[in-house]
Amino acid sequence: NAEGDRFMEKYAPKMMETAPRDIVSRSEQTEIEEGRGQPSSDGGHQILLDLTHLGADKINKRLPLIREVCMKFIGLDPILEPIPIRPVAHYSMGGIEVDINGKAKIEGVWAAGEVACVSMHGANRLGSNSTAECLVWGAITGREIVKAIDSGLAAVEPAQEKVDAEEKRIYGDFLERNGDENLYEIRHELRKLMDNHFGVFRTGESMQAGLDKIKELQRRFANIAVKDKSPTYNTNLMNALETENMLELAEVSVLAGLTRTESRGGHSRRDYTVRDDENWLKHTLARYTPDGPELDYKPVDISKWKPVERKY
Repeated sequence: NAEGDRFMEKYAPKMMETAPRDIVSRSEQTEIEEGRGQPSSDGGHQILLDLTHLGADKINKRLPLIREVCMKFIGLDPILEPIPIRPVAHYSMGGIEVDINGKAKIEGVWAAGEVACVSMHGANRLGSNSTAECLVWGAITGREIVKAIDSGLAAVEPAQEKVDAEEKRIYGDFLERNGDENLYEIRHELRKLMDNHFGVFRTGESMQAGLDKIKELQRRFANIAVKDKSPTYNTNLMNALETENMLELAEVSVLAGLTRTESRGGHSRRDYTVRDDENWLKHTLARYTPDGPELDYKPVDISKWKPVERKY
């Protein structure tokens, strides 16, 4: 509507609300931070997305899922009322490093879809590109796996001592934990700190504070309790393993962002506002070590399209 048009006119006058999601997210967050948002039920702030001018027929025909989600989860009909929105975490740009055919560096391992990083996105995933990941690279990678099997590649069996050690870690160490820390509280605190310290806008000081808190949560996680001791259909155990993974990935993400002293795509730093192609036109790699993630880098292939300044 006219009010919404004026809102995006300040940030992307040509593309308006169809601008890339990182620009729209920063626009929304700026409006909220400058006091033009509205209070939300959780004590934060939000802005209103008004679709009512589209009319019932167009909403039902073109946006039926949007309407269904609004009615089911917040009891609001977008035909009649504006939708409260604000920027949230949606997608992680990155994943298992693979080549153009989906092959990982570990022999016998391929990855495709949103778990993989073919590096088609860079620092900002455009809308619908995840479909290309799933469908295009699903087909490419699947064909490569069949070729490898046809050429005689056999499944690599892990060493039995590694299998035994992992089974002991999951069904022994985890199930035997009876500490006084609540893993669900740790999970909630992790989500909150990632939103506060690694959200739409970042600074080095804030990310460092967030990284320190992640390390503290990791120390607390070592003292959790898994109350369900069953070896089958154990969602309590599954949530514990998921939370452990989330803590490790959070540390990787924050450390990579803290080290990258520039702004690029969805990585928007208020203390380094300019994109720095001279020093940072490269992919960040992270390798696991017992002492925490170890960062490395690899060059970006720009043989077909040279990077230019983004203007909207």
